[in-house]
Amino acid sequence: MRIGVDARELCGHPTGVGRYLGGLLREWAGNEGAACREFVLYAPEPLGIALNAHCFPTRLVPGPPGTWWEQVRLPRAAAGDHLDVFFAPAYTAPLTLRVPSVVAVHDLSFVAHPEWFRAREGIRRRLLTRHAAARARAILTISEFSRQEIVDRLGVPESRIHVIPPGITRPAVTSVAADGDQRVLFVGSIFNRRHVIDLIRAFAPLARAHRGASLDIVGDNRSHPHEDLQRAIDVEQLAGRVRWHQFVSEEQLRELYARARAFAFLSEYEGLGLTPLEALAAGVPPVVLDTPVARESCGEAAVYVSLDKIATMTRALERALFDEPTRARVLAAAPAVLAKYSWPRAAAETLAVIEGSA
Repeated sequence: MRIGVDARELCGHPTGVGRYLGGLLREWAGNEGAACREFVLYAPEPLGIALNAHCFPTRLVPGPPGTWWEQVRLPRAAAGDHLDVFFAPAYTAPLTLRVPSVVAVHDLSFVAHPEWFRAREGIRRRLLTRHAAARARAILTISEFSRQEIVDRLGVPESRIHVIPPGITRPAVTSVAADGDQRVLFVGSIFNRRHVIDLIRAFAPLARAHRGASLDIVGDNRSHPHEDLQRAIDVEQLAGRVRWHQFVSEEQLRELYARARAFAFLSEYEGLGLTPLEALAAGVPPVVLDTPVARESCGEAAVYVSLDKIATMTRALERALFDEPTRARVLAAAPAVLAKYSWPRAAAETLAVIEGSA
């Protein structure tokens, strides 16, 4: 069986979808059953992942990796490859491909909250995702919350939607925060819904009260309307106490998780929210907004907080950093939560859906 895969998200600096696809491909590459298939990967430039070129040939399709590439260049390149099925891991798929498709739709933020997106981007995302979902043989998503969003907002029958939680990569070393090193960590692209400005403001009283407290923010700024993080840091006089890393390598990210004592992810809308789970896997208690999807993903293994007051967020961060009973309770609940997130299981179930759609 020949399975086409849109692998654009593995080029450059992979973020959430790229890490999702990379996790699946690594499992398929190491699975003897999957090795008898051929995965044809389409990308505009060489991939940042090493795979067996025989089982995972890469078709380099030149051009900027946007809508024109996806809807025109990729179908032309794939037309002669005799694919049996096509897997699109990032919301949309080529609409003119004459083979069945499976599309992963991780969330519908651009439908639920169009105000968070530039007009042209929002329209493009809504139109292409709606058409891709209508055409797909099957839709993959990562949580029950997102499954219900797809049913309600796209009108897709439940029978075509498969909830397959992704895996969580376990760190080689769990949290080894040094004595007096009271680091809070945020990881994720910076969107308005993740309230990073509020996190900076909530952290400021901790920085004034505790000499060892610091905040690492990892992620590039994709906010709309634009949020000025550097100005927020300067206004709170947190230079040197807040470190903003727009991108880090996997090795650097592992080190940041290992040195963190608390994790913060104040997001009001996610398809799942993977980075708080990565923090749990590293032995770091997460502070998250109290939302249905956060409860679904983290269960009892988190400190929950509402958006109503900055002081409330400050107290939640303080509990995750310093309150030992709270930290012990959260970390004791982590193994049962993390058991739901397995790359071997996610890869096997995803491949079964893809093959069943051919």
